[in-house]
Amino acid sequence: MRHRTSTSRARPGSVLERSVGRPAPIAGQTDAGAARATSLITDLPYGPNAAEVARKAVTVALHGTEADLLDDARLITSELATNAFASGSPPLVLCVDRTTPTTGGLEVEITVTDGGCSHRPPSSPPAAEEEAESGRGLVIVEALADAWSLTTAAHGTRAWCRLTRGVRPSTANT
Repeated sequence: MRHRTSTSRARPGSVLERSVGRPAPIAGQTDAGAARATSLITDLPYGPNAAEVARKAVTVALHGTEADLLDDARLITSELATNAFASGSPPLVLCVDRTTPTTGGLEVEITVTDGGCSHRPPSSPPAAEEEAESGRGLVIVEALADAWSLTTAAHGTRAWCRLTRGVRPSTANT
């Protein structure tokens, strides 16, 4: 299902939230088992405060979730936004998708995109020097996320991850 969302490039850091629409149920049926989803999309400033704005946006998007999920999501988002600023080019955009699957629990997908960079992405997170002040961002993402990916090209970079909590296996096919 494709959704269109516009963002305000005139006001970096402004937050746009939308509910993902679902087809209306057929008459006589209910959508009680349907997944619920919400997305938040915001432009991030291209500067050292990108991570701070990203953390605040994640806090808004995940309002009401358990504290450990929020902490992990804020840390991951901070790392992805910092990497986008340090290694990429404008524009920086954050998308947070929050889904309550029909099987229960919560899935959060965080995506940060930028205008691209000129070097190839690492095939795995590089090991940081022991005393280095930076270089641990993707290692942190890999440790905290259930899944993640990094796609880098000359005209755009996409860092994505998924966090899941309390998702029960589906029994629909058993």
